[in-house]
Amino acid sequence: MRYHTPTSFADAAAIAAGASGTLRFLAGGTDVLVQMRAGMVQPDDLIDLKHIPGVDKIERTAEGGWRIGVAVPGIVLGGHADLVRDWPGVVEGMNLVGSTQVQGRATLAGNLCNGSPAADSVPGLIAAGATVTVTGPNGSRDLPVEQVPAGPGKTNLAKGEVISAITLPPRGKNGGDAYLRFIPRTEMDIAVVGCAVSLRLDGDKVVEARVALGAVAPTVLLSEACARAIIGTTLDDAALGALAKAAEGEAKPISDKRGTKEFRIAVAGVLARRAAKIAYDRAKGLKA
Repeated sequence: MRYHTPTSFADAAAIAAGASGTLRFLAGGTDVLVQMRAGMVQPDDLIDLKHIPGVDKIERTAEGGWRIGVAVPGIVLGGHADLVRDWPGVVEGMNLVGSTQVQGRATLAGNLCNGSPAADSVPGLIAAGATVTVTGPNGSRDLPVEQVPAGPGKTNLAKGEVISAITLPPRGKNGGDAYLRFIPRTEMDIAVVGCAVSLRLDGDKVVEARVALGAVAPTVLLSEACARAIIGTTLDDAALGALAKAAEGEAKPISDKRGTKEFRIAVAGVLARRAAKIAYDRAKGLKA
């Protein structure tokens, strides 16, 4: 195995583009190192991104959003008061990944690129309208987070491309978000269903919304039907009922040892209602 420590994303992309065998990037390592120790993958080239300046930083953008480095661990996200205040749903999704020890290493970018439809951090990013900067042999481009996953264990990144940053838009006024999941145990389990909701209010009325569903399809779903169900409403019982019905209609899960497809469909509706209510209360300043 060839171990690389590039000092720029351009160099990392060049190494990746020239690699001919199995390639893996290393940021937090909570996925790739476990896979290596289990014999699931043995990279010919391992590119360690932690030597690139800025990968451990959380910074305000000029527009008032947030730029998050690819090696920022979950525990640092959870400890960043301003980021938590702007995007609590994004942070609480990432903070559900693994144990305290895992939180010290696991990253948003790694969780996203692992390609799991049940990834806890991804629905919150999608609901927030987050984008990633992707650096490749021909330069950099920005991509909505929902366009990164291609299926279980797969992404839409081309050969030689690597995520070089994650950007959250400005939160603005009268907005709130939330992420909820269902798991069989109380902690350290994989989501059977996950749901993130981000919305904005004008007075009591929802004027903007994004709803993302996890673990109910090959990739995390951005549901326009769910958003339409609540936009223009005051999130009353009728709107919540329409949201639940839309979530159930969008969900196309499988049955496995953690839950039947019928159960997952029902839970998708329940979580959508609950997450929307939390996001609404946060937008009203009623919930931390």
